[in-house]
Amino acid sequence: MKKLQTAHFRFDGKKPYSVKETPTLVEPFYTDEADRGQQLDVLSERMDQAQNQMHAHEKYGLVVLFQAMDAAGKDSSIRHVFKGVNPSRFRVASFTKPTKEDLAHDYLWRFWHKLPERGIIGIFNRTYYEEVLAMKVHPERLAEDTNIPDEFIENLPRLWKERYTDIANFEFYLHRNGFRVVKFYLHVAKKEQGNRLIARLKDDEKQWKLSDNDLKERQEWPAYMQAYEEAINATATPLAPWYVIPSDDRDNQQLIIATIMTEILESLPVTFPEKDDKEAKRLIREIEKQDKG
Repeated sequence: MKKLQTAHFRFDGKKPYSVKETPTLVEPFYTDEADRGQQLDVLSERMDQAQNQMHAHEKYGLVVLFQAMDAAGKDSSIRHVFKGVNPSRFRVASFTKPTKEDLAHDYLWRFWHKLPERGIIGIFNRTYYEEVLAMKVHPERLAEDTNIPDEFIENLPRLWKERYTDIANFEFYLHRNGFRVVKFYLHVAKKEQGNRLIARLKDDEKQWKLSDNDLKERQEWPAYMQAYEEAINATATPLAPWYVIPSDDRDNQQLIIATIMTEILESLPVTFPEKDDKEAKRLIREIEKQDKG
């Protein structure tokens, strides 16, 4: 069994990302289910300890982005990878179709409102990258489902280039304010996705999740792959890298994500506040007095 090297999955602009050259399946980093569970438990505990320190330090935060095609494993990864993190210091925001209020503002507005506080891990389940993914695959939606002035959508190549710049600057801004941006693209093969969709349709409790519209969207697979490749290459930077996770094996996927998250949390220059034994003793005396009363 090979050692898990997270750098293999990192794209920070130094090398190009290619959909065709990036595997959706790699050799497992676990021997069996028990080993995988044990590794994940250890990583969860380390992650919680590191996050506890970040929370006490009160100067850094984490914004974690999950992007993927349907059924790639976003929900299950969030559920399993972050299972040990204190829920009071953990936020998940999911984004669907913009509301009327959202459309009355700029396209990043609704994402600003869900950013985490310092000391918190904030998860975005689908992200502002939809604005250069789904919108790029379906540019007609720019006129139908947004309130952008016509003059700004007449030149689409320029629009996408400007949005990549907007997003990169947004992430650089967050980094300069103490918020690390961690971006995961869960890379799943079309055939594997198809198997998972079929499994959903055979499951009474999950059948409702799929419709003809989902299958119609799946026909755009090549266009989405191209859009992901272009978006990742345009926005991968050393300060806000992309991690492209091979996702045909969900157990391996979760182990890789948990390792990356643990390494990032443990790399933050954070410490617990300095001990004050005198103050602690004073507070202990106050508690004892309260209990006697």
